[in-house]
Amino acid sequence: MEIGAKLKELRVLKGLTQEELADRAELSKGFISQVERELTSPSIATLMDILQCLGTTIGEFFNETLEEQIVFGKADYFEKNDTEYRNNIKWIIPNAQKNTMEPLLLTLEAGGATYPDNPHEGEEFGYVLSGSISIHLGNKVYKAKKGESFYYVADKKHYLTSKSGASLIWVSSPPSF
Repeated sequence: MEIGAKLKELRVLKGLTQEELADRAELSKGFISQVERELTSPSIATLMDILQCLGTTIGEFFNETLEEQIVFGKADYFEKNDTEYRNNIKWIIPNAQKNTMEPLLLTLEAGGATYPDNPHEGEEFGYVLSGSISIHLGNKVYKAKKGESFYYVADKKHYLTSKSGASLIWVSSPPSF
């Protein structure tokens, strides 16, 4: 962590000049400048004084939250190839269990299916990228083809099949896979 750069960022956010911060912390403008340029390091007591003048604590100053990943590539995907049901599932947001939804990239081979899912709380949405699928909801079957989407409440036994093969994005909320 670059303490000087972070102190400068806080000072600028507070709208203070180096001289104003130095006056408030009873330090010299030159010392503040050297700290911000990483030419010197303040003692713990001096750092605490500077931080108090900037309206923060030492705990808040050093609390670094990791930046959340926003974009995911193929290298981030978790993949499961199910030979029994002849499908391939790629979890395209690998940490989705902590989120309120879980998007998957699902590829069904010809004659492939998803594992029959029992009724559960939540809802599911999908968009067919290629091929066609049958959506089995309870005792009913619905068809969807490339360019079509589907949505249902997951309160009935449900699963997907494809006679000719298909690729789709499937989103479950809350995550259930």
